[in-house]
Amino acid sequence: MAYKSSGNPFDLVGFFDDLVRCETRLYNELNDRLRAAHSIVTSQYETLRFLRDRSGARVADIAAAFAVGIGATSKSVDRLEKQGWVVRRPNPADRRSSLLVLTDEGARLVDAAERTVTESLAELFGTAFDGPGAAATARAFAQLRATLEHNRFGTPTG
Repeated sequence: MAYKSSGNPFDLVGFFDDLVRCETRLYNELNDRLRAAHSIVTSQYETLRFLRDRSGARVADIAAAFAVGIGATSKSVDRLEKQGWVVRRPNPADRRSSLLVLTDEGARLVDAAERTVTESLAELFGTAFDGPGAAATARAFAQLRATLEHNRFGTPTG
């Protein structure tokens, strides 16, 4: 079914299909490249990057940012902690939670992995986002994400 926006028909279902398949293929390819270069996967990279940029975050903060359940996020952080990339510190404001901080090793790992991700995305996107439409596309996705997050669409319940 086509959706009319500004008088132009737009195939929402086809667009959704393309969007999901692109995301899946990009995520899987990044998984393979990160695993080969750094022995981590994309979800670990994303969590490490989040903690690098927001030192002292809680498990609940990560879960909310990535729209993932708290239990799954906690188990993921447990694995990062076991590898020596993250440490849990007592939360002075709430003794029931911990604050998460990257170790020096975790910081080095995420910085190296970020170079791999940046180079890989540049290669994978290729020329698809060259030209004047690229900025408009980025703005449209940022607006869609902001709307979804503002309305709490797709937020896990547990």
